[in-house]
Amino acid sequence: MSRPRARFPRFFVSDDSQKCYRRLETLRERDVAVVLMSQPRLTVITPSYNQARFIRRTIDSVVSQNVPGLEYLVFDGGSMDDTPAVLREYADRLTAIVERDAGQADAVNKGLARASGDVIGWLNSDDVYYPAACSRVLDIFDMRPDVDVVYGEADHIDEDDRIIEPYYTESFSYERLKDVCFLCQPAVFLRRAVVEHYGPLETGLRYCMDYEYWLRILADRAPYFLKTKLAGSRLHAETKTLGSKEAVHREILDMLAGKFGVPPSRWVHNLAHVIVRERGLTRETPAENAQFVAALVDVSEEAFARYCGGVPAEERPTLAAWRAFGGNRAHP
Repeated sequence: MSRPRARFPRFFVSDDSQKCYRRLETLRERDVAVVLMSQPRLTVITPSYNQARFIRRTIDSVVSQNVPGLEYLVFDGGSMDDTPAVLREYADRLTAIVERDAGQADAVNKGLARASGDVIGWLNSDDVYYPAACSRVLDIFDMRPDVDVVYGEADHIDEDDRIIEPYYTESFSYERLKDVCFLCQPAVFLRRAVVEHYGPLETGLRYCMDYEYWLRILADRAPYFLKTKLAGSRLHAETKTLGSKEAVHREILDMLAGKFGVPPSRWVHNLAHVIVRERGLTRETPAENAQFVAALVDVSEEAFARYCGGVPAEERPTLAAWRAFGGNRAHP
């Protein structure tokens, strides 16, 4: 005689329990939505040191972008001016980290390590974003998932925010980028994945850490050129690049030589022009122009010897023509 089949109890869920379950599911969905909304879409990093007269304008240009999910990180190296007081005024709009650093690149790198946004922008404490710049950039990243870097147009601005001139930009070519840095640093935005793949800025560089980074991260994939004014890059007496032109060019040449073996000749000529100008030579009269050109040849040959091991064959006719011009005009 077979045993009767075991009957297992059926489990019933009361109406009240079903309502409670649905409520829990709704709360779970809301929690997921909150998590997604709290994940920053954009992180802006500002390295700061003793720029109190400009940093308020920098901060205002960022917080006025009205980008949902904006993470704004300011890394101040211990400013002794009114910068700390300004940062305290914006305590509810940004995160300020005040600690000593090893320079601008180190401060930016601290921001890159802490950034949680999918897209990152770097805005120095004397530069500004233009209205709606960040929204336009994020739109490109949303529409083009294949794009890792976006750069736009920009202006050089003075101490009072007046436009001096457009910053020179052009459509992207990596070979051309070796000759001319046509990416304006505050008008460049990149996905956080770029930093995760290529690493941070080179802290050994004082002046051209941005240029080195563009050459590093853009060697394999072209960026998107957004032909819209995105930022103002400020020129003033305390700007590092204005006050140390020869040092800037020598660092660029050393960086390019380390990266490519031999730097492009254009940068050698740029250095030579800077050195001759800083000697006080001008080109206002024919005689002065001849003296300028003659000095330019001598300095160019010295620079080519240092950075290229000698004057490249393709540059010799040019220097010979310049020497003939300078010699003839200087000694009629």
